[in-house]
Amino acid sequence: MGSSSCIGEGSTTWHIYWQVAIGRDLLAGRPLIQQIRLRLIQAHERPGRKLVYFLVMPSEIHLLTTLTDGQSPGELACGVANVISRRVRQWDRTRGPVFAGRYQARRLETSEQVRQEVRMLAWRPVSKGLCRSPTYFVHSAFRIGAGLSAAKGYMPTALHAFFGGDASQGRAGVRKLVASRPTDFELLEWELAHGITLAGGAAGPDGPASREVRGAAAALVAASESKGIDGALWLLERWVQLKLRMPPGRRLRSCKGHAASRARALVANLAVDLGLCPAAEVARHFDRAKATLSEQMAASRARPEDQPILDVPLDRLVQEAISLSERGR
Repeated sequence: MGSSSCIGEGSTTWHIYWQVAIGRDLLAGRPLIQQIRLRLIQAHERPGRKLVYFLVMPSEIHLLTTLTDGQSPGELACGVANVISRRVRQWDRTRGPVFAGRYQARRLETSEQVRQEVRMLAWRPVSKGLCRSPTYFVHSAFRIGAGLSAAKGYMPTALHAFFGGDASQGRAGVRKLVASRPTDFELLEWELAHGITLAGGAAGPDGPASREVRGAAAALVAASESKGIDGALWLLERWVQLKLRMPPGRRLRSCKGHAASRARALVANLAVDLGLCPAAEVARHFDRAKATLSEQMAASRARPEDQPILDVPLDRLVQEAISLSERGR
């Protein structure tokens, strides 16, 4: 179970998912649940499609699907959503959108990424309070993939391929992977990285704002004390202060002088590079004028002594900042 890919030449595995509009419930009745499940399976009867994993919750649908190159995840997603939307509206007799916006699709590059998505999806009903263990939730592929219930139209062959190949190895691999419950940090980082949860931002002219954060920025937010943009910026502050050998513990908002200005500019540049937030939000965080901070950011990028700090790989930066946070607790 290494990190190499067994997805296969000429094919790609995708995580396709939807969030449901407020007021809708995909598990409102057994006939509706059966229709949704059937649609997910039938959508993969076309040549070149393999259903790896599925999860249906009251407010979300998740698919792991392998498509041959040239097939669009959008075509599959739209076909699934159109039929399910019609079935839901027929069930609850309510007009209007069923899904809260367009589907999202994430390309999974390696078998390890696929396995980790399976682990997080298996535990998602537990994290949402729908059950106490993945083994209790029947509206997903987990019980079938782990050999705990009959197939009922879904064959876990494609899932087992990521755990060794044959059914026995596949079932054992699924059970072993899901035996480890994700931490609160992992759960929040996963939600942020998938755009399911937004990171709370600093108050702006129109009030508090929330935004999507992905990749390393999601990890930084999830590790922060406030679980928001301001908390992530504070972790960046501490990391920059360490790199500049400034006295720890002081907030840069209240510091004066060239060293503090330099540090704020570095934090702002790193926040932008991480995709954490725009410079305007960093300026609000520090209670500084955006124009002034922007000038300082430009000067920092041109300053030779700042280049080693700005060139630190972002994943490493975040790991070091998180480590600082853990030591400070």
